Order: sequence, then structure tokens, then C-alpha cells
Amino acid sequence: MGTLEKYNEWIQSPNVPVSVKNELRNMTAEEIDDAFYKNIEFGTAGMRGILGPGTNRINIFTVRKATIAFGLFLEKTVPNAKEKGVVISHDNRYMSREFTFECSYVLMKMGFNTFIFDSLRPTPELSFAVRFMKAAGGVMITASHNPKEYNGYKVYDYTGCQIVPKEIAPLIEIINGLPSEINCEVPVSEKEGQFNILDHQVDSEYVSEVREIQINPTLNKKDFKIVYSPQHGASCVNALRVFKKSGYKVYPVISQCAPDPAFSGTLTPNPEDPRAYEQALIYAKNVDADLVCTTDPDGDRVGIAGKCRDGHYRLFNGNESAALLMNYIFHERERAGSLSKNGVMYNTIVTSSLGEKIASSYGVKNEQFLTGFKYIGNRIHYYEEHGGPDFEFGYEESYGCIISPIVRDKDGIQAILLYSEMALFYKLHNKTLEEQLNEIQEKFGYHHEVTHSIQFKGSKGNQDMLDLMNNIRKNPLDELCGLKVEKWNDYLTQFSHKKKVQERIFNLDASNVIKFFFEDGSTISIRPSGTEPKCKFYVEGVGKTDVEARALEEKLFIAFKEKYNII
Repeated sequence: MGTLEKYNEWIQSPNVPVSVKNELRNMTAEEIDDAFYKNIEFGTAGMRGILGPGTNRINIFTVRKATIAFGLFLEKTVPNAKEKGVVISHDNRYMSREFTFECSYVLMKMGFNTFIFDSLRPTPELSFAVRFMKAAGGVMITASHNPKEYNGYKVYDYTGCQIVPKEIAPLIEIINGLPSEINCEVPVSEKEGQFNILDHQVDSEYVSEVREIQINPTLNKKDFKIVYSPQHGASCVNALRVFKKSGYKVYPVISQCAPDPAFSGTLTPNPEDPRAYEQALIYAKNVDADLVCTTDPDGDRVGIAGKCRDGHYRLFNGNESAALLMNYIFHERERAGSLSKNGVMYNTIVTSSLGEKIASSYGVKNEQFLTGFKYIGNRIHYYEEHGGPDFEFGYEESYGCIISPIVRDKDGIQAILLYSEMALFYKLHNKTLEEQLNEIQEKFGYHHEVTHSIQFKGSKGNQDMLDLMNNIRKNPLDELCGLKVEKWNDYLTQFSHKKKVQERIFNLDASNVIKFFFEDGSTISIRPSGTEPKCKFYVEGVGKTDVEARALEEKLFIAFKEKYNII
């Protein structure tokens, strides 16, 4: 069915409310194209999109259809799934609570017991609650760090992990076999499931388990100050409880604490964007804070800024903050004798090579996966079932990490606790985070990486993005800025190309990603986003100094855009 056919089906359907039809009639041709040119899909982090009517939008109809499919999937794949039930949580976004009740209603009609919280809760607590309740699965209503116009839908298995592609294939098959969103009816069970509100025992158990990850809990916190912002999201209560119970003096950014779907107190809720720190940095200077940290709206990502020797605050990107944290964790665990002799650290194919170098120096193995934390959570479970290696740390370049596998997703609350401990530890040793990062880079080489994003909206934009990827495959780089390409990996065809020799890439699912490896260790990765209409370019420059690495990263990206005529 074409774009206009789907649009007209919505206009003419008796199942679509008049208010929605009026909204549809007021759409421009461009808006209609973007809302109906495809069906919204599950990407690297579930189903995510702009709120509004349409098959390529998040709305009651698309949420209902996804929930019906998830219920049918659980019924087929999990023994006693209906009795075990499904845990559902949400963040602060528009329609999140309504979508939560819609999910619960649909699943109850299908015979599933459902468990929801009395208000918003962060993504990592949803993962924890699925495990704590021994549920059949979970649903998280969130658009993570996206702008206010977005919402999303993520599904979790019984381990508390987002479902990986090879296991979600039957769910996608079920979705594709259902009628259109506006004609999808709930299959009613003879016995309706029970509706349950989770009590605060789950919160208390989660906070208690998070506090157990501390390595040096007795450090003197007297003169250490933290400014924290939840970006109007779901982490505020849990974060403040963890800070207080752990003895830290925290100054919350009050104007960003209320769960506001309009994000009225922040320029952006995305920790990857420097604008997200504007209010927190002003506050930090006023109270002379040592550390600034902010979680994104659903509480799985954390960004930090540390006070430097001259008093200014240095923002650290996701690769830098993770490098600092893993080095601290591995060093302190090794000193305490708790670092496994058979340990493993997980990251992704687009993260900096610095992390692998740090892990190797401590005898910790490194395994890389496609973008999406579900792969890391899935591998944690696999190794628990098969006797190791032992999990030590996991992270993505996009500001998400996990320290303890009490959850199987990125955990911003774990992260802020250990970032705080780390910053305090170095302060007591008369060292700033910037100085510590410089020491690490002096040892392993300076790495500077930037993620650039370019928008490709609508059906034309989607085709332009596919054409770009095909052009790169047909005309791969041999060299750039005087640097030879050592090899390049095509994760869609699953082949690595080195000196005209092809080798199969094993142990990764096929994905539309290309990565070039240069002779000096620099890299460029190209990946169309799985959740937004844009293409991401991960560029890493490696040099003998920070200035050299930064200059190289910039030169590589400019030259790459010129090579492939990217505007």
C-alpha cells in the first residue's frame, strides 16, 4: 500500500477519531509523506518516532499493535507467560502514561498479569523490576534522549534485556502478519489478567543493589560537591536517594527536576549536547562544585563535567568518561584483588579504541558488538549460563554504561554513583579528571572522537541515505588526508576487506554499517540511525598530542564529506 493509500485509509476509517482526522487533514504534503511512507520499525533501541497520527509515528494505534504482537510473542516463547506477567514503565514524555495504561489494558485482555509503577521510573529500574518480579518480559515507554516531539516503545525479555534481532525475529513476523494499526483488534482471553501497582519495595531493592557497586564507599566526602540534573526525566528520585544514602553532598538543578514533557527548563535533554549542561554549569560555578552530572530523560545515559585546575569545567564525551571510569574500576579492583583473571569488557564497533587498550593493560578481554546495549545485556546472560568469562564493565560511546549486571541495560544511576566516587578519589589524590585523562592518553595515545549527524527526512531522505551507503561500498576509501586505509569492514555484507583480501566477519548480526581503519589507528564509521531519520558518522583521530588528534579528526571528516559529496 502506498503513502496516499495509507493516508486515505486513516481518513476514511471509523476507528480513527474525528480529532485525529482533522489533524490529518491539516498536514502538508511533506508531513503526510513522512508520516505514512513506511511503517515504524524496531531499531537498535526498539520502536521510536515522532508523536502523531500515521504509520511512521508513535500513537495509540502503533502502540496497541506492537503490544498485541508482544503478547502473542511471549505466549509462544515463554512458559506460563500470562501468569508471570509483564512489567511496564515509562518516562516523562507526552502520552507516556496513556501508552502505559494502553499496554496494560491490551495485555490484561489477552490474559496477562501486568505490573506498573505508580508514576514514572527510569529504564534501568524497568530492567531490574523484570528480573526482581521474575516476569515474562517488560515494556518501557520512552524516547530516551530525543527531543520532546518523540516517544518510543522498548521490549524486554525475562532476563531484563532488550530483545536482540535473532530472538525478536518471530515478534517482527507476528507484527507483519497483523492487520493495519487502525484495524488491529485485541485477541481477548477467556480469563482476564490481573492489574498490579508495584509497591516501593522494588525501588528500595534497586537502590540498595546499586549502592553495593561502590568500591571505596568510605572515602572522605566532606568537601566534595556534586551538581546533578535529571533533565526533567525519570531518574530524579532514585538518584537523590542514592546520593543521600551514600553520603554525597548533592545540589540538584531544581529548575530541571520536575518531570516536564516539554523540557521547559533545559535547552536539550541530551547529555551528548553541550547545551544540556548550561544551567548545571552556572549552578556549579556558584557553589564551587567538583563534579557536574546529568542523566537523560529515561535515566540510562549520563554525561559529566569535572572542575579543572583553573576552575573551569571540562565536559567529557562518552568515550572519555568511560575510559576514565573503566581505568578507575579496573585499577581499584586489581588493587583489592577482586579483578577477575578471566574478565571481559564489552563495547561496540563504533566506540573508541582507547577502551580496548585500557582493558588489555589490565588483562581484561574486550568483545565488541553492533550498536545497541541489548547485545551487551544478552552476552552477559550467555556467559553466566556458560561459565564465563566474568563481566567487568560495559559501555557505548553514547554516554551509557553498566558496572554491575543487576540490570541488563545501560544504568545511569550506577554510573553517577561510580563517577562521583571516581572524581572524589582523584580529588583526594590532588588530581582532576582532566589530568587523569591526560595521564591515560599519554600512556595509550591521544584519541579524539566526534559523532556527527546529518538528517535524511522523509522517503527521499531515506533513499538518499541508502544511496550514500551504496556509493561508499562501491567506491571505498584507499586513503584520506595522506593516511592509508589498512582495512574496511562492511557489517551488512559481513566482510572485512584488507589489501583486496576478503575475510568473513563472524559473531555479529548483519547491519548497515561501514568502518574504515587507517594506518595510524584513526577510524571513520558510517551508520544510518535505527531510531531517527539521520546518518551518524563516528570519526576518531589518534595522535601524539591532544591538539594533533583533534585537528586530525576534523580534517578526516571534512575530507570524507568532500569525497562523497555529503552536504
